[in-house]
Amino acid sequence: MAKTNTKMAENRTNILALCTYLRKRKNKKETHKDILMKNFLMTLSATACVAISLTTACQSEPAVQNPELSRAAQTLDSLYTHYSVEGSCLLRENYPSGFGDYTATYLATQPTGGPNPFSYLWPYSGSFSAVNALLEATGDSRYKDLLEQRVLPGLEEYRDTRRQPEAYASYIHTAPQSDRFYDDNIWLGIDFTDLYTQCPDEKKYLQKAQTIWKFIESGMDEQLGGGIYWCEQKKESKNTCSNAPASVFALKLFRATQDSSYLAQGKALYEWTQTHLQDTTDYLYFDNMALDGKIGYAKFAYNSGQMMQAAALLHQITGQPKYLTDAQNLAKACYNYFFCEYTPEGGQPFRLLKKGDVWFTAVMLRGFIELWKTDHNPEYLAAFHQSLDYAWNHARDEQGLFNTDFSGKTQDSRKWLLTQAAMVEMYARLAEFTQENTL
Repeated sequence: MAKTNTKMAENRTNILALCTYLRKRKNKKETHKDILMKNFLMTLSATACVAISLTTACQSEPAVQNPELSRAAQTLDSLYTHYSVEGSCLLRENYPSGFGDYTATYLATQPTGGPNPFSYLWPYSGSFSAVNALLEATGDSRYKDLLEQRVLPGLEEYRDTRRQPEAYASYIHTAPQSDRFYDDNIWLGIDFTDLYTQCPDEKKYLQKAQTIWKFIESGMDEQLGGGIYWCEQKKESKNTCSNAPASVFALKLFRATQDSSYLAQGKALYEWTQTHLQDTTDYLYFDNMALDGKIGYAKFAYNSGQMMQAAALLHQITGQPKYLTDAQNLAKACYNYFFCEYTPEGGQPFRLLKKGDVWFTAVMLRGFIELWKTDHNPEYLAAFHQSLDYAWNHARDEQGLFNTDFSGKTQDSRKWLLTQAAMVEMYARLAEFTQENTL
């Protein structure tokens, strides 16, 4: 009964916060930030009212499940329904599959030898991140079982021990040798480290992460003053997508092991990336630097998002205010660049995530969440929540799969596995934020 009364009090506090906000803003012109925060508080307060009613009417009933967790679980079900390969732990790349007329455009060299019936490593790895995020958000052993019985056995199909140091190749090991990407392996290393953090008795997860780190180290040299290449077989550039998450990976390994060498490497990679690839006019990050010093000027959400996460982690570990300032500057810049003003028909304007690679957005969200855990500013995650809430109602099809345009104005004829995994991850990761701000 004491816990019930506490939850009811916290719910009422949420409603009072909305009332206070509306009173203070009365007769004042609303900014976009004001509208965003009002809409978010109204959503949370409505949920709080329902929770209070349910608690009062039937205190013996279990609490209503967090809606983000429900959405994550439903999307994961849709993923496995439409991308599974019968008799295998592997997944298709797209739905509808159409693998006979599909060519992956994100590889260093285009594959030969006909169509591939399974996804490449990068999209498959998204299922690891998605289930991992659900396990972290819920602590539900079913997700641990799913990892052990399906996700990780499928991942082993990509493990390449023919080349040393061992790593995960871009396609399954029974096919001709494929390229090995440093960034693909870094994402896996981060997931294995996170999984070990959740299950510290399972040393095998940490061992996997440390084995991957050895491969990442093999991609470092003194060309351009340091940094990590993008692809083992095509060492022509050093990219933000390999260096920024490598910093995050090293810092997570430091937290997991307290081995100071990881902290030193995490700091060095952060500093190298900031020095060589940050746009000093807006704090965002360029894509890559070629060995001749030429910059690839494209700006992607995940690159800046990973530098934001690295900065937040460095602040948490070292206490140095510089890193918090870096993360906050990046957060503001990402919010301005990767969101757009949107007014739904008959609705109020708000900031909507721009159409693009949804997985890039999911990785950017990791940075915003790390910052929120550091400075507790709810503004940016409230914007993510509102975008994903809108996407749930406007960007899904009849199969429960998501289009890349969250406004719902355009639909994709073929839906990528990684997009669906990214949606699972984002709903799962936002669950902690919405839970803390609702209950």
